[in-house]
Amino acid sequence: MGKSELLLPAGSLVKLKTALLYGADAVYAGTPDMSLRTQSKFSLEDLKEGIDFVHRKGKKIYLTLNLFIHNREAEKLPQFVKTLRDLAPDGVLISDPGVFDFVGEHAPELNRFVSTQANVCSTPAVRFWEKMGAKLCVLGRETSFEETKEIRKACPDIKLETFIHGSMCMSYSGRCLISNFLADRSANMGKCAHCCRWHYTLNIKLKDGTIKPLEITEENKDLFEFFLKEDYRQDQYYEIAEDDKGGYILNSKDMCLMPRLNEILDLGLDSLKVEGRNKTEYYVATVARAYRHAIDDYFKNKENWKPDIYLKELYCLQNRGYCLGFFDGQLTNLSQNYEYTRGIGDYVFAGSIVKWDGDDAIFEIRNYINSGETIEFLIPDSLETVHLSLKSFEDAETGLVTERVSAGEGKKIRIRPQTWNKSISQIKKCLPELVIARKYMPLSGQNAKMNADKKEDFEKICAKE
Repeated sequence: MGKSELLLPAGSLVKLKTALLYGADAVYAGTPDMSLRTQSKFSLEDLKEGIDFVHRKGKKIYLTLNLFIHNREAEKLPQFVKTLRDLAPDGVLISDPGVFDFVGEHAPELNRFVSTQANVCSTPAVRFWEKMGAKLCVLGRETSFEETKEIRKACPDIKLETFIHGSMCMSYSGRCLISNFLADRSANMGKCAHCCRWHYTLNIKLKDGTIKPLEITEENKDLFEFFLKEDYRQDQYYEIAEDDKGGYILNSKDMCLMPRLNEILDLGLDSLKVEGRNKTEYYVATVARAYRHAIDDYFKNKENWKPDIYLKELYCLQNRGYCLGFFDGQLTNLSQNYEYTRGIGDYVFAGSIVKWDGDDAIFEIRNYINSGETIEFLIPDSLETVHLSLKSFEDAETGLVTERVSAGEGKKIRIRPQTWNKSISQIKKCLPELVIARKYMPLSGQNAKMNADKKEDFEKICAKE
């Protein structure tokens, strides 16, 4: 049984290279035309460069062709498949059976993978796709650990992939109609408006037929709370919380299977997938680094492996609170975030070293930094960080020096070699181009409490047998 592949999202060429720098074994990417990622930052030229870069590193790259097509898209298939043949990725992710068949007929040399959008959650489904010629099946997020174990045992000759980290969808493996209904943007065509993250308000209908918002005032706010209850779950009540911005009745927490990673690794799955092609390079670097070290450390010392130090890194990301998804089967109310949709986390993306100009680091700003504020550089092959505090900031192009710097379109500063507290040769060795930096963002009292509450909720979920 080999070590599972760590698969990271590549929403752009920079993110692709960042993922590999921080330990990904493989990446997946999409193009705007024929995938479920209409916001893809990849041009055809970028894809060619990215694929060449990945293969030079001895890694793998998979491309997506995973939308459900209408006839208007079917007309594009011949040209798109021709392009795929020219690009020669290591696999193509497909959802639509018609597309799957077309690629098999017109590009038989391409490895066809079944996307999570195909909702593969059972042994018969995996066997079906294997008979159709699939080399790999991505299991739907709804597949529990026990079901995954049964599928792995029953289907030993096909590769299996499962999600371990990222956003959760309120619909069945992303097969959502809410966005189409409310915003005329089909999630199944890659245009999801994320209506499940919107805030909603409670309204009441008066006897005269008028509909008005239910006004929560200082006088009545403590008199009652609102809960949803489903007929077959008599003991489970789902709170509808509302603040001045509304309520978030459909907002799922993010998946994080780090606390169960040891069990997943013991299954011998072929690929462990991280969601997030629209996330930042900071997200890609942090998640890749945490899971890379967690996987490697587990195989070095299984008996003493614990998830704590890796979870600490993942908590540095902005997130909606973590849950285990469907790992244990049925979700609980702790898997939903009813109070707010904004992210929580103690750190934000500060920027990255985009290149070394001799011994000067050219650092692109992604968040404001004040004089004396400490930024932390994430070392790719370690969980350690390099701390740096700058008293002033030199514009990389104009040389203008300021005591505060803000993010802008490509805004960069020059970090001189004497600024570091180590020799410049050491710094350049452990902080190559594309290295990511973060900065601590103190939370307000309310946000700090939210942060603590979400961590406590996650610990409760993980403590259950």
